[in-house]
Amino acid sequence: MKKILLIFFVALLLFVSCQEKAPVQVDGNAKLVVTAVWDTSTVDSVHSFVPLAYAKVILSSEYGIQIERTNAQGIMIAENIPSSVYQISVRAPLPTDSSISIVGNVKDVEVNSGVVVSDTIVGEPVSASGISINELYVGGPVNNIYFFYDQFIELYNSSDSVKYLDGMQVFRFSSNREGKGPGADEGDDGDIDGVTYAFKFPGKPGEHNYPFYPHTFKVLAQDAYDHRQSVPTSIDLSHADWEFVNQLSTTDFDNPNVPNLYNLRMDRTTDFMVNLVSDVIVIASGVDTVWQDGVDISTVLDGVEYQSSGRFKLTLDDRIDRGWVQSPPKYSGKSMQRRQPGVDTNDGTLDWEIIPHPTPGYQ
Repeated sequence: MKKILLIFFVALLLFVSCQEKAPVQVDGNAKLVVTAVWDTSTVDSVHSFVPLAYAKVILSSEYGIQIERTNAQGIMIAENIPSSVYQISVRAPLPTDSSISIVGNVKDVEVNSGVVVSDTIVGEPVSASGISINELYVGGPVNNIYFFYDQFIELYNSSDSVKYLDGMQVFRFSSNREGKGPGADEGDDGDIDGVTYAFKFPGKPGEHNYPFYPHTFKVLAQDAYDHRQSVPTSIDLSHADWEFVNQLSTTDFDNPNVPNLYNLRMDRTTDFMVNLVSDVIVIASGVDTVWQDGVDISTVLDGVEYQSSGRFKLTLDDRIDRGWVQSPPKYSGKSMQRRQPGVDTNDGTLDWEIIPHPTPGYQ
């Protein structure tokens, strides 16, 4: 009897499997053709479009990042790629000046299986112009004790001149959730609202006490400490360039060998901490000292909004950045970093990438 039942169930499984329908659409069979050019009138006043030969093409989709290259005619052909909505960025050095990049972006290109999709991207020169946020490590190391005190913000001076940090401000925007959202211009009056934390470098804007040399990095540590002493998978920030210290706290760690950024909010007694997967970080010149009514957009040097998923609404004012940065999972030990130091096309979705481990002070 058991043998008969076994034969019956085997036959039934074979029958059910034979009834399964074949997929109606084969994924991974799409084709994308991108033609990349740049307008020479932006540098020599002669209006002509020149192919971007051998340029890097970055294809970003739900399946991750794919790097391709254009040919001598500025054409890239990507075959057998998955059906998805792609964000595409093209980058190449300016032929006459390698310190300037030609960058072009196009968003939301829908590519379907079995279809050839063609698009043209016009690149524009993007000069290294000043101080920008270059890396955000916020999610914590690999651990199961909810440790994330090794957070840091890395800045980069992409210009060819010495900048000065005197009086500069660093903000976290996470309040103002009843209106347009954190980092939005709530009253349409030229400032961004929702400041949660406000810290500043010592001194006043215009003073020259804290130089930031060309093409160098500055690491701003939540705590300038060798965090490997607490969690072996963490990092050593004891040699960070700057440290956030809340002078109103009696317990905030303070490395005496590292200079401090100090808290501006008298109602906050905690350290400068940010969300592990979603937040808005802004650096400003410090000229606008009355940040309580919003930070003047004209004083913002750079701003970044990072999210775990694109399904959330972008709230940072698009005059600061038009895109959002994909954040890694919390407690993954991974970090967020610009693809190229100092190259800011005002679209975080295309300018940033997830890297496998933090790189404080280098790239």
